[in-house]
Amino acid sequence: MSSERMITEGFHAIVVPDRKNSIRKGKESGGDLTAILSLKNISKEYPGVKALDNVSISFEKGEVHALVGENGAGKSTFIKSISGAIRPTSGTIEYEGVSYPYMEPAKAIEMGIAVVYQELIQFEAMTVADNIFMGVKDDQGIVLNDKARQKKAAELLAEFDCHVAPNELIRNLSIANRQIVELTKAMIRNAKVIIMDEPTAAITVSEQESLFKLVDKLKASQVTVIYISHRLDELFRICDRVSILRDGQYVTTKDIKDTSKQELINFMVGRELTNTYPEKQPAGQEVVLSVKDLTGNGVRNINFELHKGEILGFAGLVGAGRTELMHLIFGAARKESGQILFKGQEKKLSSPKDGMEAGVALIPEDRKFQGCFIDKPIDWNISISTIDNLTKSGVVDKKAETKLAEDYRERLKIKTPFLDQLTSGLSGGNQQKVVIAKALAANPDILIFDEPTRGIDIGARHEIYLLMNELAEQGKSILMVSSDMEELLGMSERIIVLHEGEQTGELHREEFSQEKVLALASGL
Repeated sequence: MSSERMITEGFHAIVVPDRKNSIRKGKESGGDLTAILSLKNISKEYPGVKALDNVSISFEKGEVHALVGENGAGKSTFIKSISGAIRPTSGTIEYEGVSYPYMEPAKAIEMGIAVVYQELIQFEAMTVADNIFMGVKDDQGIVLNDKARQKKAAELLAEFDCHVAPNELIRNLSIANRQIVELTKAMIRNAKVIIMDEPTAAITVSEQESLFKLVDKLKASQVTVIYISHRLDELFRICDRVSILRDGQYVTTKDIKDTSKQELINFMVGRELTNTYPEKQPAGQEVVLSVKDLTGNGVRNINFELHKGEILGFAGLVGAGRTELMHLIFGAARKESGQILFKGQEKKLSSPKDGMEAGVALIPEDRKFQGCFIDKPIDWNISISTIDNLTKSGVVDKKAETKLAEDYRERLKIKTPFLDQLTSGLSGGNQQKVVIAKALAANPDILIFDEPTRGIDIGARHEIYLLMNELAEQGKSILMVSSDMEELLGMSERIIVLHEGEQTGELHREEFSQEKVLALASGL
């Protein structure tokens, strides 16, 4: 597959000028690659914060170049500088031999720079074909009709081994297929550089392999891929080089074949980080939650027990019903039949308020839209779950609210200079800590962690794992949904496996293996 083929079959979105550019030979990799993009001495300052500090990194034509670092390291600011979403305070951006003080979004797209963000920006109520060809015209400047869009969309998607119906609504697609739609959009706009932001954060193991094959195809077509991921193992499958940022500063660039996962972790956190999955004491025998023949919200006949101080993992492919099951237990969805017993007593669960009163707290998968109020201050978010306890005569005790927030900032190591700043200004890992703080403030007995480390760096992950173990050893019980196989095997005492809404197995730690989990998750 070539990018030229994908843009010359009777339509175009943007005409890219045919320039003769001076091209620099790659130095860091020592290979025969050519630089297409270089950021030189890039800095970006905000009031009180230096998000990027004199960063210089070059990307070679046709390579897959990983960009890694902890949350808050400056990765998002860096890629937004490339795409034109922000303007650097200083430095230059050199693209195809031409230097620019900054990029503009429209100019970046015109020149062939595309970003596939972790939080996909799509028109969910529109079809696949409509999303791909939004604004696209044929060679005569005429907008393609429905029939032509669907025909072309099917052909383009087939290039990516994706055979979803072009008239299918975007909202009905899996995350993996939605990503392919975004990549298709990028290629018809003649993308030469594609930035992929946490592309495997919400997809299954089998979908990951399909994505990796797709990245291989892009590389074979001489497309440069800038690949951002906290899952370090996958970098060794698809990447040629990796650059590390820490605290807004450039650390180093390494050929992937000349480094290791442990070395990358040490570069990222600035210290040696061992024992990624810390050991904990085994759970007790006391049963705090019993689920018996539970049916509803897309799951059927689910049975399990949760013990005091236990971390119980839930595995399954996309659509298995893991999150739907958690919503039943939290009261965010209603059961059709079966029982949910808390310490032997059945509780009425018709709303999240009922779940909270039963002693359950939910840390949802979507932290930005379900876990917290992103446009509210940090202290407001932390205190909202226990606001009744902070209110006297209808007035919130600000001193008590501030103390509560300060306690959790210190306990969870939330990196922020001000507790009254908007939560949207935090990194992903620190936003997750705010969501956890909000849940803990309600003093629950059972915590549901749904994808607890999605899109979070290795250092913050380790902190969250330590916190989960600490909570379990304090007698809290945890239900953990995770698509990260290592995380499931490393943190769980038992694993419940679901397939298409049904429970297919239960594994104890001595039985754990990736092969067993995948077999059960596939319905075998």
